[in-house]
Amino acid sequence: MEALLTEGGTILAAFWMTVRLAAVSALGSLVLGTLLTAMRVAPLASLRATATVYVTVARNTPLTLVLLFTGLGIGANLGLELSDDIATNNFWLAVIGLTAYTSAFVCEALRSGLNTVPVGQAEAARSLGLGFVRTLALITLPQAFRAVVAPLGSILIALTKNTTIALVVGVAEASVRMRELIETYGDQVIEIFLGFAAGFVLLCLPMGLLFGWLSKRMAVAR
Repeated sequence: MEALLTEGGTILAAFWMTVRLAAVSALGSLVLGTLLTAMRVAPLASLRATATVYVTVARNTPLTLVLLFTGLGIGANLGLELSDDIATNNFWLAVIGLTAYTSAFVCEALRSGLNTVPVGQAEAARSLGLGFVRTLALITLPQAFRAVVAPLGSILIALTKNTTIALVVGVAEASVRMRELIETYGDQVIEIFLGFAAGFVLLCLPMGLLFGWLSKRMAVAR
């Protein structure tokens, strides 16, 4: 317990980094995942094929490899610099990796939501003169989002826990700080582990409750 009390400020800073990493990556994943969903159901075969290959590869590639690719491949070998500050640069490289990985799962969740929308609604929209993009944006996607609130919440919780792998890029989030504390306070391993586990529970449990409530609140009666 002494370690948790003594290092309370640095522990909170580490969890704040976890929250920032999860929030920015979630926003990016939602945008990219929505775009991939549109490509998956697009009338052009080339767009459907591109999105299908991307989603299949991303979902079946370990996240560790994705982050190693963004950190070592894009960052070190290709020399991509998103900031002059090393810590900030590593943060954005981690965001790229987490977004590229998580967006594939967002895409599949949204695509399953699209399958719950009656086909007749899209046909009615087309009969009114709406094109593919407007039909998707105004008719089908809004209903798809309402249908998959709970799955999207599960993806967000998984993303929050996946931020612990960002250590391979050099981001000092919560798991990195936990390892450092264990090395410094070797006689308090159990207390440190339980403290950090409680921190992740406090992050993830409210999200699960919130999305569960939203799922019931926004449920569409068919």
